Amino acid sequence: MTEKALARRAADRLHADGSRERFDDVVAVEEPLEIRIAGDTFAITMRTPGHDQELAAGLLLSEGLIRGRDELGGLAHCGRPGDEGFGNTIEVTAAPGTRLDAERIELARRGTLTNSACGVCGRRSIDDLMARVTPSNDATRFARTMLVTLTERLRAEQPGFAASGGLHAAGVADGSGEWLVVREDVGRHNAVDKAIGRLLLDAALPARATVLVVSGRTSFEIVQKAVVAGCSALVSVSAPTSMAVATAERAGLTLLGFSRAGAFNVYTGPGRVAG
Repeated sequence: MTEKALARRAADRLHADGSRERFDDVVAVEEPLEIRIAGDTFAITMRTPGHDQELAAGLLLSEGLIRGRDELGGLAHCGRPGDEGFGNTIEVTAAPGTRLDAERIELARRGTLTNSACGVCGRRSIDDLMARVTPSNDATRFARTMLVTLTERLRAEQPGFAASGGLHAAGVADGSGEWLVVREDVGRHNAVDKAIGRLLLDAALPARATVLVVSGRTSFEIVQKAVVAGCSALVSVSAPTSMAVATAERAGLTLLGFSRAGAFNVYTGPGRVAG
């Protein structure tokens, strides 16, 4: 979390007895980030400022525009520090000798590359994902006693949420439950992109024998990001969608949901849960 992630705003607290109290509240910052590729706008996302390079890298990976760190050249904010709006536009350049797929860029820009719709569009989204990755069949096993602690331990790594109540979090843990990275953002997809983007920039992908842990529900897009990153399991404090379960099943990803108070549901890949 960066110092730009939180802001103070005046608010009135109206109590049950009708009394009113004026106070200074802490709120999560939400600002647009424009991601440009070779000078053209690829996407605009509302995010919490900070770790923007990670966010852009993670998004490009999950959308299939890059396959690894070696295809990524530069990630830099446009403009000069101090200028109005500085920090809200980031320019992406491909590595020398690498050409980003123009068709995939256009599809992603139009929002037709992947989506969480049902029916034929949903099947095409899963088919597109499976065409880019190999289903995981690794023999990694995780101790149930470790897995069941992850969502509660993720909460302990959320200073922004503790201060504002307005940020999601995503973390990647290794097989012993140690955090490799944790990131917060007003958007749960962004938090995942930031966490995975950090591993990408550190050349730590594919993240085999790791667990992606998220603070919200699990949609197709969250599963997609875990699969592309090479994670073996995904744990959520909340519910998965039907398409998330179907995608995890096809990809060989262990999917756990409703991980709370010492228990969780296992939707796919029960063989990876030991004990």
